[in-house]
Amino acid sequence: MKPRPDANRRALLGVLAAGLLVPRRGGAAAPAATDRWRDLAPLIFPGKVLRDGSSVFEIDAPYRAEDAAVVPVTVRATQAAGEPLRVRRITLAIDANPVPVAATFTIGPDSGIDRIATRVRVDDYTNIHAVAELSDGSLYEAARFVKAAGGCSAPALKQTAGDVPLGTLRFREFPATESGLREAQVMVRHPNYSGMQMDQISRLYIPADFIQSLRISQADRLLLAIEGGISISENPSFRFNFRPAVGKTFRVEAADSQGRQFSATFPADPAA
Repeated sequence: MKPRPDANRRALLGVLAAGLLVPRRGGAAAPAATDRWRDLAPLIFPGKVLRDGSSVFEIDAPYRAEDAAVVPVTVRATQAAGEPLRVRRITLAIDANPVPVAATFTIGPDSGIDRIATRVRVDDYTNIHAVAELSDGSLYEAARFVKAAGGCSAPALKQTAGDVPLGTLRFREFPATESGLREAQVMVRHPNYSGMQMDQISRLYIPADFIQSLRISQADRLLLAIEGGISISENPSFRFNFRPAVGKTFRVEAADSQGRQFSATFPADPAA
């Protein structure tokens, strides 16, 4: 399997990982007016105008996170029924993280996806931004403030010999919602090391090693393609709703930053 993410966005993620390192600061929250986003947005979306996205989608995240290394975030479209423009790509950024771009989600044109949930690391009190690109190329932004700190350097869970092998993929379907859409969840067994965590025995930093791309399809139809970074939590999980195709299998393909590739095929659940 050879992932084929958009070249420009992969280049952007590489630049961010290599050079756009946001300096850490104290725990006090900064008001939105002095937020880093004013400097970050032109770097992530050069030459683009970002409009108010309050009528397009919303972000749901806890105001005060219980665990900074596993902060639940959900992006949900709120467009009115019959809106001709659809959301085709969402970029999730955590302003105060060392590498702000957490993930980019490319939504399949016929997937019906209007809700995506995942878990992220948050390194300091910060705004989490999401930018939705509509089918006409216009960009809309929304933000959610989260109080959390230290998530990017939090120690990984202890690994044991009997654990599920690295790269194991799991797929779950859930019953249809009132809208007729189904829900699915994809999970990847992977430490998703951020590069900021220390080995407690050697006292050396563990090199970054994370899921870089994930592609979910049903038969030959793309549902969701994801480009990830160090801000996605350990054992990445992505839950989304979608418009099903009757009797078709699901295919999940992933690759990490060390070049390892993982793939699996799952049967559709007729009872879901």
